[in-house]
Order: sequence, then structure tokens, then C-alpha cells
Amino acid sequence: MQIVVVGGTGLIGSQVVARLREGGHEAVPAAPSTGVNALTGEGLADALKGADVVVDVSNSPSFDTEPALDFFTRSARNLFAAEKEAGVRHHVTLSIVGVDQVPDYGYYRAKVAQEEAVRNSGVPYSIVRATQFFEFIAPVMDMCTEGTEVHLPSLRLRPMASADVAAAVAEAAQGEPSNGVRNIAGPEIQRLDRFGEITLAAKPDGRTVVTDETAGPFAGMPDVLVGDATAHLAATRYEDWLARN
Repeated sequence: MQIVVVGGTGLIGSQVVARLREGGHEAVPAAPSTGVNALTGEGLADALKGADVVVDVSNSPSFDTEPALDFFTRSARNLFAAEKEAGVRHHVTLSIVGVDQVPDYGYYRAKVAQEEAVRNSGVPYSIVRATQFFEFIAPVMDMCTEGTEVHLPSLRLRPMASADVAAAVAEAAQGEPSNGVRNIAGPEIQRLDRFGEITLAAKPDGRTVVTDETAGPFAGMPDVLVGDATAHLAATRYEDWLARN
């Protein structure tokens, strides 16, 4: 199959492209650096010619509500117009576990709008909702560092390796459209402050973790980011991932 991966040069997209190529598919990364811009529509028509499947793992450059909402809704309009013109038979979108249960978080509202655009597009689709990535834990810790203290809330998370996210997205792209949502999550639930402690135990740098419910981008977030009993659990544990990265 010919599969176009929008956002195919990023953290998830580059791994999706690699996995699809390993599976014998013609995987084409589409991003501004390859001359394809879903936000403006530039290069989309040419990129999608002959495509069987489109995978959208692109992300807004801003987490603020209005820019993110504009990015996801405009990109979706441009993508689906080009997909219909090209006869694409399956659209796969990466989203976030619990995204529709956090109405006060603007970026999540923007992702909900993206999902709605997918459902209403008329193109057969699959939505893969993932929990947070292991790769984001260290940047969140840096964001929440004050001197030698890392202030983190006790919110429960079930993060997963980006490689496992990419594997699930690639699997969806190679299958039939589900016209529904599949939730994927990491193998273990831990509090965010505990993930910080595990990180510093493996890679000590003089900082210590302080539990602070008001700190960082996850402050005040409801307890919806771990998935439910329907979530498919990846195998990679955080400690094992840390040891390799």
C-alpha cells in the first residue's frame, strides 16, 4: 500500500514511516520540510496522488487554545478535501486518551474538534488515542524545576514509549478502518511526582522532587489520563526505557 504520513518527520511520524517500510509498504513522509503543509494545503494534492491510506500524526506548534484549534480544524479541512479528490480509503489520526473529558484544557478541546472533523469527513477512519509519551516526562520536569526542586503534582499517568505508540499507529494504518477509537496505554500507572523520582533515581542530577498540586501543565487535571479497562497495554516499562535512553 501507499501510505502518506502527515507529520512524518516528527517523533512519532518518523517511527511510523520506518515501521511501515519494514512491513513492505510505500510510506511517504509529508511535512513542511518535504514541501507538504496541511495547514495551508501546499503540496497536499500531489503528495496524496495514488495514496491508499493517510496517517495524521501532525501537531500544533502551539498548545494555546485558539492557535491549536485553528491548526487542527484547518488542517483537517485541507486533508479531507485532498483525500476525497485522491480517493483515499482510510484515514488514521493519533489523539489522546481522555481527550474528551478535559473541557477546561484548550489544547484538548482542539484535539476533540479534530476528532469530530475526522468522524464527519466521510472518509473511513481509525482514531488511535494514546497516553502521554515517556519522552515528555523529562521536559515537564525541566519546566517545573525551581532551583534544585522539581515541583510536580500527584496526577496519575500511564505513559508509554513513543516507539509503542508508533507501532500501534502503523498497525492501524495497515488494517481496515474501524470507524471508531482504540485506546492504548503504558503498562503501569504511577503518579507524575513518582515518575519524577524514578527519573532522578536512574539519572541523578542533584534535583529532588516536591509534590505540588499547583505546578506545571498538568496542575488541576482530572484523573482521566490512564485509560480504562478497554485500553491496549504496551509492554515497555519506564525503568527499562530509561536504561536505554
